[in-house]
Order: sequence, then C-alpha cells, then structure tokens
Amino acid sequence: MTTPTTPPAGPPARGRRRAPSRMERAAGRAAALQRPRVLLALLLLLALTCVMLLDGYLRAEVGGDQRVRTGASASDVPEDVLDGGPILSFPGGQATTVSVPDKTIVLTFDDGPDPTWTPQVLDILEKYDVPGTFFLVGSMVSRHPGIVRDMVEQGNEVGVHTFTHVDLSYQSQARVTREIEQTQLALAGAAGITTTLFRAPYSSQTDAIDDYSWPVYESLGQDGYTSVFIDTDSDDWKRPGVSKIVEWATPEDGEGASVLFHDAGGERSQTIEALPKYIEKMKAKGYTFTTVSGATAEQRPASGAPDSTGSGDGLQAAHHEATGATLYEGKALIAAVAVAEWTVPALSAGLVIVGVAVMGRFALMLVLARRHHRRRNGRRFGWGPPVTGPVSVIVPAYNEKECIEATLRSLARSTHPIEIIVVDDGSTDGTADIAESLGLPGVRVVRQANAGKPAALNNGVRHARYDIVVMMDGDTVFEPDTVRHLVQPFADPSVGAVAGNAKVGNRRTLIGAWQHIEYVMGFNLDRRMYDLLRCMPTIPGAIGAFRREAVLQAGGMSDDTLAEDTDITIALHRAGWRVVYEEHARAWTEAPGSLGQLWSQRYRWSYGTMQALWKHRRSLTDKGPSGRFGRVGMPLVVLFQVVTPLFAPLIDVFTLYSMLFVDFRAALLAWLAVLGVQLVCAAYAFRLDREKYRYLLMMPLQQLAYRQMMYLVLIHSCVTALTGGRLRWQKLKRTGEVGTGAGAG
Repeated sequence: MTTPTTPPAGPPARGRRRAPSRMERAAGRAAALQRPRVLLALLLLLALTCVMLLDGYLRAEVGGDQRVRTGASASDVPEDVLDGGPILSFPGGQATTVSVPDKTIVLTFDDGPDPTWTPQVLDILEKYDVPGTFFLVGSMVSRHPGIVRDMVEQGNEVGVHTFTHVDLSYQSQARVTREIEQTQLALAGAAGITTTLFRAPYSSQTDAIDDYSWPVYESLGQDGYTSVFIDTDSDDWKRPGVSKIVEWATPEDGEGASVLFHDAGGERSQTIEALPKYIEKMKAKGYTFTTVSGATAEQRPASGAPDSTGSGDGLQAAHHEATGATLYEGKALIAAVAVAEWTVPALSAGLVIVGVAVMGRFALMLVLARRHHRRRNGRRFGWGPPVTGPVSVIVPAYNEKECIEATLRSLARSTHPIEIIVVDDGSTDGTADIAESLGLPGVRVVRQANAGKPAALNNGVRHARYDIVVMMDGDTVFEPDTVRHLVQPFADPSVGAVAGNAKVGNRRTLIGAWQHIEYVMGFNLDRRMYDLLRCMPTIPGAIGAFRREAVLQAGGMSDDTLAEDTDITIALHRAGWRVVYEEHARAWTEAPGSLGQLWSQRYRWSYGTMQALWKHRRSLTDKGPSGRFGRVGMPLVVLFQVVTPLFAPLIDVFTLYSMLFVDFRAALLAWLAVLGVQLVCAAYAFRLDREKYRYLLMMPLQQLAYRQMMYLVLIHSCVTALTGGRLRWQKLKRTGEVGTGAGAG
C-alpha cells in the first residue's frame, strides 16, 4: 500500500543533467564548511604537541644530553692557554688569556636564574654594593625573564651558559650554534640585551681544557665571545658547610681570582648563608669586587681599544643592546615559553583529574552493569502484565535499496503483531518501489519529498495506528523476538521510551570489529548504568520504542539538532517520562565500512549530542522527577562524552612523550595498566551480552588507531560548535551485508 504525501518527482529529461537535490546541495555546503574546521582541529592538537615539546626542551627532557667528558688529552691546546688566566678571548684570531688583578674578586654564579635562590643572591649583592657576573642557562632565562631583567638593571653582568646545560664537546657544530643563539634570544627577550661572555657547562680552570672542547672555544672566540673560567671554586654545590664554602672560595696570598658560586641547580641555602660572610671577609682583607668586563678593563687600561658595546658601563661592557629581529624573536620566545609554562602544568593537573574520573567511571559501570543484569534477569523481575497488543514500526528510508528488503523481511518474521510504515524520504534509487514490490503483509509505504530523518519519523508517527511506535533505521535487521522484548517495559505506565540493544552486523572487517567492541563496551554497558541512574541520554536510532503519546507531548522529532534521538530522549526525561534499556531486544545494524563514512557518522553524532545538550541546558534547573536528567545525566554526559574524550588525545600524547623522552618502561607499564582495566570492562560487557571474546584481541590495536580517530572527531565537533555550522541528515553508503547474514560471526 502506498500513501504519497507529496507527488514524487518525475524522471529527468533525457540528455539533460539532473539538478542536485536539496540534500545534495546541503551536503556540498556542509563539506565545504568542514574542511577548514578539520584543519583547525588538527592545528590545535599540533599546537598543544608543540607546547609540550617546548616545555620538555626547556626541562632538558627533549634533546637532553647528560654526558660529561673527563680525562681527555690536551695535546692540541696551547700551553700558554693551559697555564694562563681565566679569561680567554681571541683578538685578531690569536688566543689570549687575562688574569684577574690582585686584590680583586670576580664573583661568578652558574646555572641560574632560579626563582628561589637567585633573588636572594641579588639582594645580598645589592646590600653590599657588590657586582656579580651570572652565567645563565637559556631555558631558565626564558622561564624567569623578570629575574634576569632585575639582575641587569641592578648593574650585574650576564653571560651565556648554553640553553640546556649540555657538554658542548659532545655536540655538533649546529647544536653548539643553536645553544648559543637560543640563549641570546632568551636574554634579548628578557632584558633587551645580548652578551659576548660565555662559560661552558662543566668547565673549571683553563688547565681542564681538552682536545674536544678546545675547538668549541676557538670557534666561539672567532665569533667574538670571551670564554670565562675560574681560579677558585667554592664547591658550594657539594654543600660542605658554610665555613668550608668561605674557605674554599678565598684566594691565596692576595691574588685576584675568578670565583665560582652557584645560584641554581639544587638546594643553595648554604650558598645564601655563606655569601655575606665571604663578602665581608674579602672586603676586610682589602679586596674589591668587579665583573669580568671590569677585570679585563683593569688589566688593559692602556690598550686604547674602543668600547664596542654602547652600554657605557665598564662593568657591563660585554652587554649589547638587542635590536631588530633579535629583540622581537626574543620576546616571541619568552611569550611562547610563558604559554608552555602555564599550559603544560594546567593540562597535567587536568589529566590527573580526568584519569581519576575515567577510572571511577569504569568502576561505576562495572558495579551498576552487574546490578542491572542481575535485577533484570532475576526470576521475580517483571514489568507488569505482558504487552501483547499490536505496535507500529516506522522505517525512515533514504536511498536504502541495498538494505530495505532485508530490513522488511526481518520485520515480517516478527513474533509480535506489528504494522510496518516505510517513510521514503525522497529516495532516488527506487527504495519505495522495492518496498512495495515485496508484497509483504502489513507494510505501508509513505512517500514524501526529501526533508530529513526527523521529518520522516514525524510523518511515520502521524500515520501510525497504534499507541506504541518502534523506530528503526532502514539498514537495520530485527530478530523475530526483538519487537516483543522491546515493548514489554511499556507494561509500566511510567515508561515513555525503551532503548534496544544495537549490534554491529558487519563485524568481520577490522573497522567493523572495532565498532563492535565500542558498541558492546561503550554503548550498551553505558546504557545499563544510565538505566539504573534513570538518566538515559540516548535511545539509538537503530532500535527504540516510544509511547506515541509521549512523542507528541515532547513535540515530536525535532530537526534542531543532528542527534534527533538524543534530543527526543532528553525531552522525554524533561516531560517526566522514564526511559529504560532492554538488553534482550537486539537489532543488527550496518556500521560504516570506511574511515571516511565512520568520520562522517561520528561527527554527526558527536556534534548533534553537543547541540542537544545545549538545547536542553535548562534541564539543570528543572525541579522534581523531570529534573533528574539535568541533575545527574547532563553532568555525566558532559564529563564522559565531551570533556574526558577531549583530554584523551593529550593523555596519548603525554604517554608517547614519556616513552620517548622520560621513562619508556614506566610509561609503557602505565599504558598497559589502563589497557588492562579497559580489557576487564570489555570482557565483562561481552559476557553480559554473550558475545565471543575473540574480538577483544583487536582491542590493543583499537586503542592505538581507532580511538585516536574518535577523539579527533570530537575535537572537530567542538571546533564546529565554537565556530558555528549546521549539517543535514547524512547518507552513508550501504552494502546490505547485514541482511545477507554475512555480518555477525
């Protein structure tokens, strides 16, 4: 029987190209809109990855090199350098060393700045009116630019101590150049200056220069750098006690000295306590304090060399004003590091919270799913008197020629009395003709112009003769007892809708198997939990039953969102109806067979869910039983279907980062532990649904590939939600595999 609601369009004239339909035009516009949003989502994930790598580089987790060379030969190092003073430069290409004048101290500090110890050192120097020379690690400069700015403004001199504190004798020329240039950029961004002073990490006196480090000093000297060594080492990093630090830092017989202290790199309370005592002691001995540039100027008073810096202060003669690209690149570096310094800890804290929430969710699902199964399958459980009256089954169809026959024949075998209403939504492949040609009893075909799935379902409700309507997809196959099981909960007059148990029929392919795991573990286990909590968020479009009265009371199926099934479910909750899950009502649906189709489907689901949640945001303030979804369901859905999956890619990125740069074994064990928890949940879900466990062998690969795609889909949906956009009902390519019995195995 055919009931046309609008005249079907006639065939196109021969030789004339058919104009695109309304659906095709909408799909084309939607596809054009989504491309930049997908790109934006990927760029967002890439940006977060870059921030993590930058933060790891600053902390020497990425590219860090802890090797320190010792005991190497010095046969290629000139003797006058090995025996010379602590200040090494290469004027005219010739290695020259300068000693600190007698009764003079060049107070140097390594490894800073440190937010705890460096400000205390600066306060002591300011109190005693003593200048210092600080050899700064570039990564620390970029993280604490304010300290460096204060340091320079106070009159202290600064030098380069590399960017990541590596032994340069092990590094390539490109790495050496990068270490120096990045530190200079950090100084430019922090204090608006660059410097010509350099001290290599792990260096000491000039007699420790070896054949591997000497080429580094030569190369830097050719670039105009002055390498600074020490005469006297306080060894404060050993924390030997205040008196020892003062003793070891004191030069002998009134000699001048370049003295080494540390203002970072560890616990420096002994240094802070020793420094005032040391300054007082040396001043009492008649010593004066200066910087490296000050000591060099004293030793070459008559050289007549012009001041090349423009600083105008002999104590900071090594400083040059940063200008042009160097200045702006430096400021950009400082800004990028500030973003990383805020973002990574915030994300880390968020991931801890999300991790706890996810583990809590797994535990809650297992407990409630077990309770649900035992309660619903107990001998004494019953919904009430058996529901035996006929029901209406609505099959919305758009270009379902591959599947419609199998769908209708499965319904014809139903053990429960039904009428079948096929609503053809402007199909162009003869779907309606196929449905009519089958000649199955109780089948009516309603034709309408293409208007989308919600309109097709509403049209079916209007044509339904019975008080209970079952809604399904045109690619879905019911078992003979499916409808009978699905309608039994309506014996309870408070039940307004029932969610069935959707199964993936085409599960023999890898993509199909992954979706099968997701359906059993994610969807059906979730529904058991939500059922007991009385806040079911979604009745699947593949299999759901409704009181006709409840659907009409909620205003019918709305096209306000892409997830009309979630929309109507929440609306029923808010109208005071109860929504339950019937595990024995099974439907076999054809899942997307390609990654492109899967992306399209899940994008629609994800974005549509967000739309539905936003549409019903006022449920948070609903009172009484109708507000239960807002009080319980809405927060759970937002937390576990939006917020948690948004953080999930970052968990994977953090895990991969930890494997590559931190501790591979610990990160791998953590990942395996989480996988183990998921396997336990999945195995229990398979047990409840009486599914074959062999599909769980694909779960590790699912976690490595499929899950990441689903997260990108969610990010894509969030970007779309933030930027605006709408999609129409999308049509997936069907094969009819489920109907042939080739799917489930």
